[in-house]
Amino acid sequence: MRRVDLHIDEGRCKGCGFCVEFCPVGVLELSDEVGDSGYPHARAADVDRCIGCFNCATICPDAAISIEVYEEERVG
Repeated sequence: MRRVDLHIDEGRCKGCGFCVEFCPVGVLELSDEVGDSGYPHARAADVDRCIGCFNCATICPDAAISIEVYEEERVG
C-alpha cells in the first residue's frame, strides 16, 4: 500500500496552474485564497487520490511542491 505526502509551499506558489493542468488524476486545484505572493495558490483538493507521479513537483517553476511516497507493507 502506498501513502503519499504532498506539500505546497504557499509562500512560493504564484498560482500559475501548471500543477493543476498536469495532474493526471485531478488532485490539485487553485484556491480562492490569496497566498503570500499575492496570487491564488495551488492546493490539494483530494490528496488521497494522489498517485505520487511527481508531475506537479517536476512542472512547478518555483519548486513550491514537494512529495514523499511511502510504501507500507500489509500485515496479514
